[in-house]
Amino acid sequence: MCSFDTIDHAWMVRMLAERIDDGALLRLIQKWLKAGGLDTDGQVLHPVTGTPQGGTVSPVLANVFLHDVLDVWFEKVVKRHCRGEACLIRYADDFVCAFEHQADAERFYNVLGRRLEKFRLELSGAKTRLIPFSRHHLAGKTSFEFLGCEFRWGKDRQGKDHLTRRTARKKLRSALTRFTAWGKEHRHLRLPGLFQRLNAKLRGSDNDYGVHGNAASLQEFFNKAIRILLKWLNRRSQRHSYTWQGYTAVLERFKVTRPRIVGRPKTRQAALKA
Repeated sequence: MCSFDTIDHAWMVRMLAERIDDGALLRLIQKWLKAGGLDTDGQVLHPVTGTPQGGTVSPVLANVFLHDVLDVWFEKVVKRHCRGEACLIRYADDFVCAFEHQADAERFYNVLGRRLEKFRLELSGAKTRLIPFSRHHLAGKTSFEFLGCEFRWGKDRQGKDHLTRRTARKKLRSALTRFTAWGKEHRHLRLPGLFQRLNAKLRGSDNDYGVHGNAASLQEFFNKAIRILLKWLNRRSQRHSYTWQGYTAVLERFKVTRPRIVGRPKTRQAALKA
């Protein structure tokens, strides 16, 4: 992961000028980059580096910047010097690089920091590491997290090597903590409105983590969230409002969204028809 707080504005404009042949738009972008922000003490700060915090254009600018700094360099330079296969998967400022040979991975790891420093970017030391990740080496013993999911090697039902993924434990605990606060805050709502909002939250969870192979984590979040909500509903008055049997009947009545996989991979037959 990279920090975009130190993006050099001159480099940013130079990269954009290769894609944008409109001087007025480039000048507008320069104004966005220099837009002030309120500090905690109420003073307006005008940054000389980085993209505007909270600005709607910031993710786009940061993505363009990292595309030139990392993506293009990886394709045109790094892969050319690798003995084996290599790939880069990036989403915003999070990225994972995979190499067939350990020597290629070590070489890349050693030069990555210098490459980013050239453009005044910094790696997150806590989230940057070099790990062996192969079905033939320490299968099931090593794992990594990417976009809120934990990846590791395991076995499928036939005993074959299989890449598994589940919601990262830290993300799951954080989501349950936020849900607890939400349940406490909204327990006073009338049931139709409450369960309508609950369904929206559950659908959001499925959209974020409803990937193939993660059904167990989705079910775990659902089960714990439903019990948390029951706890807060029973605290709306001095007497418990629901038994578990009565509560499950309410869930059925308001058609509470059940966990589901959103992005199932296509079967070969379906892919051929498409």
